[in-house]
Amino acid sequence: MLLSLENIESYQKLFGMNDRNMSVLEQELSVSAMLRGQELRLTGDAEHIALAEQVIERLLAGLSRGETIDPLRIRYAVQLAKEGKIVELDQLDGNDVIAFTHRGRPIRSKTVGQRAYVQAVRTHELTLTIGPAGTGKTYLAMCLAVVALKNKEIERIVLTRPAVEAGEKLGFLPGDMSQKVDPYLRPLYDALYELMGTDAYQKLAERGTVEVAPLAFMRGRTLNDAFIILDEAQNATPEQMKMFLTRLGANSRCVVTGDISQTDLPRDKKSGLSEAIEVLKDVSGVAVVELTAKDVVRHELVQRIVRAYETYERNEGVK
Repeated sequence: MLLSLENIESYQKLFGMNDRNMSVLEQELSVSAMLRGQELRLTGDAEHIALAEQVIERLLAGLSRGETIDPLRIRYAVQLAKEGKIVELDQLDGNDVIAFTHRGRPIRSKTVGQRAYVQAVRTHELTLTIGPAGTGKTYLAMCLAVVALKNKEIERIVLTRPAVEAGEKLGFLPGDMSQKVDPYLRPLYDALYELMGTDAYQKLAERGTVEVAPLAFMRGRTLNDAFIILDEAQNATPEQMKMFLTRLGANSRCVVTGDISQTDLPRDKKSGLSEAIEVLKDVSGVAVVELTAKDVVRHELVQRIVRAYETYERNEGVK
């Protein structure tokens, strides 16, 4: 197989530091690779070699579009190739930058599912998104909210989540109610600090431009000119969800995210997120997006953990 590598930089981007990217490809497809000049020789099972060639061809095309190649991208490309969907990799345009962190790092969609999610948020007033941990549900919504604020499309960002105990009791935590629920909101603060910087966030928070509050504090309000994100929505009751969704005001956009497989509600209580998807799936202006284990962009072990639990839960359901 002949590779067209323009320079040593292209080689380094494709193969990675100490050839770690190629090592991942070899491991995932049980092939061996050896580079001589611009000729890459692959050995192994014919079917796996064919898959490896597809993956390498698409990765090289991605390099020309400004994409970044890392072990995560290699594994994702291999997964698509095994499913006969490798052409979907072309949908990830390296030039489509969603946002920049306060340090200038570009943020892009890393999977086709993430790209569809971003497009849904950009084109709908309300987006309901479900998916396992690590798929970027909340972080990408935060990115889009910050961009909308910087572009003066909205006047403020409102972030909220239910304060539902995951085995602990709020009463045993020190402090007043605000201090008790603060740990539940910490992931939202962390994302804001990365996107805005601590000082910029503090100034916006003092002016009320960015608000982080528990879901219970949303009752009785009308949120105009705002980008509203409800995180961990699987822990909202149907009553809370209806209350929250009817807070949406003029020129506002709302994103609701959650993992319906990880609800902390009592067993006899239906998740408000599940009910909202059922009720609103055919309503104009509402998008429903489902991310899967393929869209997990954390450590590769997280993908394996998510899949293991999915298999276990399916098997338990059969019993």
